[in-house]
Amino acid sequence: MPVSRGEPSQPTPAPPKVSYFDKVAYIVAPGTVVIGLLYYFGSVYTDAYYAAFGVPAADLQLSVQAYLAKSPKAVFGPLWFLLICGLIVLLVLGRVGHQLARPGQDRRRRTVCRVLLVVGLVMVMLGFRVFFGQTVWMPLPASWWGTRLAPSFLVALGATLAFFSVQQRLLRIADHPRRRREGAAERMWTAGGALLIGLLAMSLFFGVSQYVADAGTTEAVEAIEDGNRESLPVVVYSRFPITHGALGIAYQDMGAVAGPYRHRYTGFLLLVKSPSRYYLVSYTSRGRDYMTVVLPDDETVRVALTSVY
Repeated sequence: MPVSRGEPSQPTPAPPKVSYFDKVAYIVAPGTVVIGLLYYFGSVYTDAYYAAFGVPAADLQLSVQAYLAKSPKAVFGPLWFLLICGLIVLLVLGRVGHQLARPGQDRRRRTVCRVLLVVGLVMVMLGFRVFFGQTVWMPLPASWWGTRLAPSFLVALGATLAFFSVQQRLLRIADHPRRRREGAAERMWTAGGALLIGLLAMSLFFGVSQYVADAGTTEAVEAIEDGNRESLPVVVYSRFPITHGALGIAYQDMGAVAGPYRHRYTGFLLLVKSPSRYYLVSYTSRGRDYMTVVLPDDETVRVALTSVY
């Protein structure tokens, strides 16, 4: 009796391999990273801005949306600068890599890679003064080197040049079958490239953070010198006389007929309000005469908005 044979079973396809970056993306979505960075830079900017007025940002209890609303203004300048610089570096290194990839350029490629690696590592070491506070002599103008942005961007540029050299080295290993068997050397160069990428990201993050903090302080100082024109004028009514040292404030005792809030003060501007306090400044405050007056938001004080000083 003939025995029927079934169709040969098909091999089960192997599941698709998930890379390391795919696993990271499952945990941290790119949108979450962007929102987190915007929130961080917005909080740095806001804290530095109000710190220049002597106002603790933690007392304001600002919302997440308020910090996010400040972030575009804070990071637009450095991001624009980084995009332009990144485009220039990408075009230059891409052109160099294209020239080195031509046949017969192995010797020149080795020389260029060694030079870029040494130059990049030297730039990284010189830029580390910003992280460790060490003074390093540089043949650059003091005004340029004195900025807190220059060292971090110097580290970023050095890491980029060194990473380009490592990338060229890995391409040489991949092009030669004999070198391809040198797994230990390839892993070492790959690990070095990963460290350089991390150093690049860290230096850019640090540099942008410093820029954002300086931008917040600078804008606050400009607002003080400009007389806080964007702040709203207010009239303060108080049950008791207010002791303050602000200049340009007019006081009037309206008498008992005005009710419990008989003490009237004009000339104040509302800088910001927290859930429990008013932070006021005088419309005549400039430079050394600047002073922030803090009033409680309770039954002893009434603050009314007005359109005139």
